[in-house]
Amino acid sequence: MSTHAQPFHKDMTVGEALRAHPDAGAVFMSYHLGGCSHCSISEHETIEQICYGYGIPVDELLGTLNSLNETA
Repeated sequence: MSTHAQPFHKDMTVGEALRAHPDAGAVFMSYHLGGCSHCSISEHETIEQICYGYGIPVDELLGTLNSLNETA
């Protein structure tokens, strides 16, 4: 059973997500977010904001992020 206190949610900032799980950055990069200068993301933006800005379905990204907690 997972002991992570907080699942990822759309109002969580990128910075909070990166601090919540060590593999969150790899998930963002798998969606081509934050890996290069033309797809940079700010730690102050929310997950919902980056999804809107890059045309990624928020439920899809959240599902991938929250699956990180299922494997712990």
